[in-house]
Amino acid sequence: MAFCMKCGTQLPDGAQFCMKCGTPVGAPAGGPPPPPPPPPSSSPTIAAAGVQELRCPTCGAPIKPTFGDTVVSCDYCGGSVTLGGQGWKQIQKHSMLALSVTDRDAVMKVVQGYLNQGFLHRHFLEESKLVEEKLSFVPFWVIPTTASTTYQYQAVAETAGVTVGTMAAGALLGRALSGGGSGGVSVIPIMGGNVVNPTRSETISGQYEFPVVAVKAMEAYQPKDYQFALTDRAMFDKKSIPSNAPVLNGDLTEDSARTAAEAFVKQLQSETAHKKHHVVSALQTTVQVSEGELLHTPVWYFRFDHKGQNVTVLIDGHSGRVIRTM
Repeated sequence: MAFCMKCGTQLPDGAQFCMKCGTPVGAPAGGPPPPPPPPPSSSPTIAAAGVQELRCPTCGAPIKPTFGDTVVSCDYCGGSVTLGGQGWKQIQKHSMLALSVTDRDAVMKVVQGYLNQGFLHRHFLEESKLVEEKLSFVPFWVIPTTASTTYQYQAVAETAGVTVGTMAAGALLGRALSGGGSGGVSVIPIMGGNVVNPTRSETISGQYEFPVVAVKAMEAYQPKDYQFALTDRAMFDKKSIPSNAPVLNGDLTEDSARTAAEAFVKQLQSETAHKKHHVVSALQTTVQVSEGELLHTPVWYFRFDHKGQNVTVLIDGHSGRVIRTM
């Protein structure tokens, strides 16, 4: 734990200067301090080509993005900036979910229960080798989305229902005529109702707080219909994150996340329609997306080798649930 030699402010590990007065860490208290970092600017900073260092819009500390970073969190105050079409600008709403599931053994029980589902995979975990394991705070763009889907369908279920009912009645009649035995009379079920039902239309609506993973390298693990416990979220506070859990930067802009959320929600709406009615046609979905927020959430990552096949499981470190991916 370090403190500023000039003003006594407690400093985070690895700090090179005081966030309050700008004094370099380790500088003598008697000498004149160097000028503090420039104050945050209210207007976006346009990043020049090849820029390697920017200032945090909240505390003025240096931010050094690595190649490809688009969403960067300040190591000193936890503030975040994004590089959009207008240059580097402060993210207005940056929230987080706390790490609640800290016991590694408890997490592995969740993983085991997930992998060992079903008879065929009963010994999946025992027959697999754990190749990689890590805990990190992963950024997601949470995009509020409203969708309305209108489609046409044929009520094939009604025809099938009539057919099944006719077969059941035929079976009962057959048993009655044969004196309750299983043989003697064969009954051919009669198809009831129209062979092709009239085409009908329906509209379904949905509202989503859709999470889009902000790290392109993790797009294979994009949640499908998973909902984080957003009612538990709080404003991002880097000091509340364990030191052994790195906070990942993102390389996906909010505009790209909004486009992705629109496509994912259209897919979910289509799947919902097909679950309700098997024969669906003329499906059209209208999606409206709103301004999103950046959410950092703890994610346990496990990768197994199962007979030469890679299997990855992600666990929500806040709720302890498996994150269902695309």
